[in-house]
Amino acid sequence: MFTELNSILNTSPESFTPGEFILLSDRQSDASFLIHHFLSFYLKARCKVCFVALVQSFSHYHAVSQRLGVSLTQAKEKGQLIFLEGLKESLSVFLPQEENPDHQAMSFLRDPAAGLRSLYEFVQSSVVGSSGGGGASAEQWGPPVLLMDDVSVLLSLGVRVGAVLDFSHYCRTTVCSQLQGDVVMLVRCDGEAEEDYADDEGSEQLMRGLTHQSCLTLHVQGLPTGYCRDIHGQVEFCWKKRQSDGQHAPKKVFQFKVHDKGVSFFARGTSRAVL
Repeated sequence: MFTELNSILNTSPESFTPGEFILLSDRQSDASFLIHHFLSFYLKARCKVCFVALVQSFSHYHAVSQRLGVSLTQAKEKGQLIFLEGLKESLSVFLPQEENPDHQAMSFLRDPAAGLRSLYEFVQSSVVGSSGGGGASAEQWGPPVLLMDDVSVLLSLGVRVGAVLDFSHYCRTTVCSQLQGDVVMLVRCDGEAEEDYADDEGSEQLMRGLTHQSCLTLHVQGLPTGYCRDIHGQVEFCWKKRQSDGQHAPKKVFQFKVHDKGVSFFARGTSRAVL
């Protein structure tokens, strides 16, 4: 969890806004540090977290989380974290060895055109009833949270953009509206600029659709001036607020540098490394 990022978002594990859909995206940069931030943030907030990890292993996230002061192994043992390791479970779909509910979550791989109902049912069963198991000694958790890293992978697996947007809509309805929890999804864009997309069924269309559904977007991209050793990129924060005269979306842009155990943010134009 990065305290400077909490300050920009005006939030903390003790006080955050429930019912939000937060979209993370990147272009010619890497927004993975934001996923690690929100994972540690919600675990420290004692939320029940369902993490659908499609690009990295559990050991990867665990190693990074340890540097941020959170143990994913302990969170799993306590029932606070439900972790779907997409890479591992994908192999189990085609080479089944034993019955496992996680295998069913990835069963859409046998017929990607059929949609993501199996994955949604896994998410739904994971977040409904966010308290711990039965018994007087069971842990009680806060509102549920769904984290996904990253939904763009579903397109490369043959799932249609429309099916991914339907899946995110149902997740938002269940987690944000019904259970007053949060959803955080990461999407990656391949092109150099938003106008560069040629395939309408691609990551650009997916990002536009998810942006429309979101309450808050954090878009990570490289510096417009090019590579800089001391600044790794910039993040554009966009809050969507409903007002009587329509939708208002204030924006802020911060440059950032990723360290081993944290991230430093600079208001655009204030870092000496970038003139």
